Amino acid sequence: MQAMFGAGCFWHVEEELRKIKGVIDTAVGFTGGTVPGPSYERVCRGDTGHAEVVHIKFDPNVISYDQLLDVFWRIHDPTQLNRQGPDTGKQYRSVIFYYNEEQKNAAIRSKEKIIKSGRFHKPIVTEIVPAGQFFRAEEYHQRYLEKGRR
Repeated sequence: MQAMFGAGCFWHVEEELRKIKGVIDTAVGFTGGTVPGPSYERVCRGDTGHAEVVHIKFDPNVISYDQLLDVFWRIHDPTQLNRQGPDTGKQYRSVIFYYNEEQKNAAIRSKEKIIKSGRFHKPIVTEIVPAGQFFRAEEYHQRYLEKGRR
């Protein structure tokens, strides 16, 4: 199965998701914009509409989509509109891209649950939208933080 999340800079998000048992593969890239085949530099200029995302392949017999959503909420601040920490711009938005109605409904339930939990004292700004075409980022971005530790 597959999932796709945007939660700020994709380097950190990929690093967190890749460590999870049941995640088979991750790739960083872009989706949700209007320009075909965007480059990292173009997305950073802010004129493509794309979000930095992590595309995840996972084994649902080991980890559920709901469990991945729990990780998504834990690894970023979903109250920050078009930013995460010092990174600003629409490409850093909090967004869940769903591939089917089951994922859409799970994402909506998960968002409602996190709102009701009272964990965040500001409104949740996370978007829940259909997955569009995924454009893989340049190779030097893949597993970027892991490469930096070598």
